[in-house]
Amino acid sequence: MYFASVRVITDDVARLVEFYEKATGVRASWATEDFAEIGTEGATLAIGSTRTVPLFAPGSARPADNHSMIIEFLVDDVDRVYENLAGFVTDFVNKPTTMPWGNRSLLFRDPDGTLVNFFTPVTPEAVAKFGR
Repeated sequence: MYFASVRVITDDVARLVEFYEKATGVRASWATEDFAEIGTEGATLAIGSTRTVPLFAPGSARPADNHSMIIEFLVDDVDRVYENLAGFVTDFVNKPTTMPWGNRSLLFRDPDGTLVNFFTPVTPEAVAKFGR
């Protein structure tokens, strides 16, 4: 099995894609105006329009209604990334904080309210786990 992507459903694909392009520095690959992907080394963040939901099952996903998931990105220097994000991210949940499991984490919300965690391993155990 291969974990391919996480898909976020939104009412405004262009807005969310622009946000993630700025946050990650990765250009999106657009399939249609209703679907784009932010591809990284480890996984892909897919962003789909609410207009695509009926193709799977009508009403099966709702935009801006996630309260159980955190999208996580491993970054080289979370403190430097925080400085870059401060100019356009409007909802920081926490500033860079070292967690008990050894990652220095920055938690914020995207424009639809989904939690996003940018993190850097900082303890020897965490660094070994992620090979960084």
